[in-house]
Amino acid sequence: MLLGATMLALAAVAADYERIELRSGTAVVGEVLKERADEIVVDLGSDVIVIPTADVVRRSSGDSPVKAMSVASHRYGDSGHLFATADLPPAPIKDLVKRFGEAVVVVKTPSGTGSGFFIDDDGHCVTNYHVVEKESRITVDIFQKSGQSFTEKSIGDVEIVALNPFFDLALIKVPTRKDIVFKHVFLGFSDELRPGEEVFVIGAPLGLSRTVTDGTISNVHRSFSGQVYLQTNAQINPGNSGGPLFNTRGQVIGVINMKVPLGEGLGFAIPVNYLKDFLRHREAFSFNKDQPNTGYRYLDPPRRRRFEKPASK
Repeated sequence: MLLGATMLALAAVAADYERIELRSGTAVVGEVLKERADEIVVDLGSDVIVIPTADVVRRSSGDSPVKAMSVASHRYGDSGHLFATADLPPAPIKDLVKRFGEAVVVVKTPSGTGSGFFIDDDGHCVTNYHVVEKESRITVDIFQKSGQSFTEKSIGDVEIVALNPFFDLALIKVPTRKDIVFKHVFLGFSDELRPGEEVFVIGAPLGLSRTVTDGTISNVHRSFSGQVYLQTNAQINPGNSGGPLFNTRGQVIGVINMKVPLGEGLGFAIPVNYLKDFLRHREAFSFNKDQPNTGYRYLDPPRRRRFEKPASK
């Protein structure tokens, strides 16, 4: 009798799962937690997402959320998260670089260069706060495959959307163009990582774009200044800042942001869970051009040529 009741309960849980097909051609499978007039809240088991009802094409009963793909809304400024997650199969690094390499960009400012990566097909890009700190003129170089080679295209007038100095994260928006298709990455789950797992980095160390390095996760709980970082022995150099740290499924598990000077194999990345929180609450970190400390560089006034007491009138 107890076994029958248990099986009935399990069947009831399974019946709560729904398959939600989206306009983008993808689908999510999970438990619908709440419905509103303009959005649906869905529990995927490993994450909770909000889907605008305008993006829903069809709903039906589903079996399990384990293999589900979570695609959040790509419309800037709505309740979507601007990023996507997917349950991807393991693959050789060379295949993953071929698939996701075009999503990694070079971020340029008058004071230097860094890396970044697209999180949706509307041009939203993640990088480090220190890469765009106190800057207003930002250019992004992207690389699109053309036959057997890559074509480099530079896009200016990049907009700063949100900044978080504490987590060293920045969200920028690259203007869309008819001749450019933005390839984007999928975000993973950093709390599932274990030391010894293989990882790889794509970025622009010292300005050398599309550089790939690999290594392992050395530590998943390295603490600096009250924040936890992922430690990796994958080679990291200036210019890698803001670039993605991938696992062997091609999911982004961290954002590269620093290394130990004069140290080899001592690189660090911001866990992707911090990035997700930043993106979900980006309105709290919105950039305001009227505040002098949120992204613009102000020049110091000219120095006096002669240091003497001002003449009295």
